[in-house]
Amino acid sequence: MNSERALRSSALERGGIFFRFLVLLGFLALLFVLYLVRVPILCMAGNFWIVDEPPQSSDAIVMLGDDNFDADRAARAAALFKAGWAPRVIASGRYLRPYASIADLEAHDLADRGVPPDDIVRFSHHATDTREECVAIGQLLSQHGWHRILLVTSTYHTRRSRYICSRSLPRGTVLRVVAAPDSDYDPSNWWRTRNGMKIIFHESVGILVAIWELRHHSVQTREISILLEPSSSLAGLFAS
Repeated sequence: MNSERALRSSALERGGIFFRFLVLLGFLALLFVLYLVRVPILCMAGNFWIVDEPPQSSDAIVMLGDDNFDADRAARAAALFKAGWAPRVIASGRYLRPYASIADLEAHDLADRGVPPDDIVRFSHHATDTREECVAIGQLLSQHGWHRILLVTSTYHTRRSRYICSRSLPRGTVLRVVAAPDSDYDPSNWWRTRNGMKIIFHESVGILVAIWELRHHSVQTREISILLEPSSSLAGLFAS
């Protein structure tokens, strides 16, 4: 009797070892497949953050603050202005000192790229993040009665900016988000640079924070398709 039990126990143990071996082989095969397709997956992740909507006739082009060293946002905003999509460009930027702001630098960059100074609206503010900046911009739009805007920001910042601004701008604002190609970010090669990895990490955390902070805010803008509506699984998780 004891010998039969021992044989059964030995068979079960061999079966368990064999099963664990199969699981290990399956896991290694999965890792190998992921390794083979890593580049397309990483490229997809890099392009996920980019929203570039076709421009339409608007009341103003809004250039978000913190442009990069090469003034890529200013270049894109100036190109839209010269193409006749709006009669003015709002240079939005936080104060660096009581007497100077990022908006002043952006206005200089826009003028250098062919936007007449009289058509540049310098908008200096004390916003510390994208959400506060969108709220401040919304107040400016309401003051002037501007209802249709083209929002220009860096490629990697477009999806999060659209999510935030669509919930922070005045109700009925027609919002189009236009991507400014950024020399610091290559969506097809971002994981090979330290700066690219920092950008992806920052945007990933930023969108989660935005979903949490705006979980009780509905979309205010018009003519826009929105990522991560409250009905989606991720947004619903943060709303619950």
